[in-house]
Amino acid sequence: MARKHLVWDWNGTLLDDLHLVVSSTNHAFAATGGRSVDTDEHRRRFRRPVAEFYAEILERAVDAEEFGRLDRIFHEAYRLGLTTASLAADAQAALTAWPGTQSLLSMWFHDELVPAIDTYGLAGVFARVDGLRTEVGGDLKAGHLARHLSELGVAGTDVVLIGDSLDDASAAQSVGGVAVLYTGGFTDPARLRASGLPVADTLVEAVDIARGL
Repeated sequence: MARKHLVWDWNGTLLDDLHLVVSSTNHAFAATGGRSVDTDEHRRRFRRPVAEFYAEILERAVDAEEFGRLDRIFHEAYRLGLTTASLAADAQAALTAWPGTQSLLSMWFHDELVPAIDTYGLAGVFARVDGLRTEVGGDLKAGHLARHLSELGVAGTDVVLIGDSLDDASAAQSVGGVAVLYTGGFTDPARLRASGLPVADTLVEAVDIARGL
């Protein structure tokens, strides 16, 4: 039987903000004397927990205190550039193509995510919107997804998650759901395809695949 509920990722999926994320990441690296990464390297190496990604690029350990500082620097730069970010080209078409219920789960801060949804003309589209309610981000998505579905009253086995990272796929699998991975976000397409999971090059294609799962 087809899955009934679609969970969308925000950053790197519905929101086309890859270049802004790379730029903001480089602001954080520069603040600690680290080197910059380009978009291709970021997509090849990015992962969660984000502290592990930072440690790999900086070639040293990053403890919780330092990661908190770097995370704040990242988000300060990200906020300044956010006015240049737009929805993915086919986001609206993809959102209207899903026949069941849908919700939005982001690893971005909740109090900033909710007004952004209105700004991008998506008010009323989602059954629920959840972002982070902590002061520091960067962790895995699995627990966040479990809480999101609990609040919705939706079983994990009824869920397809569309996201752009292997962590999105792990989160979906942790609740008994499935994922469709989108190549337009933060992860190199070759890494996504190597996972053996369904992969789509557009969001409309991702929804089409999701409808058949």
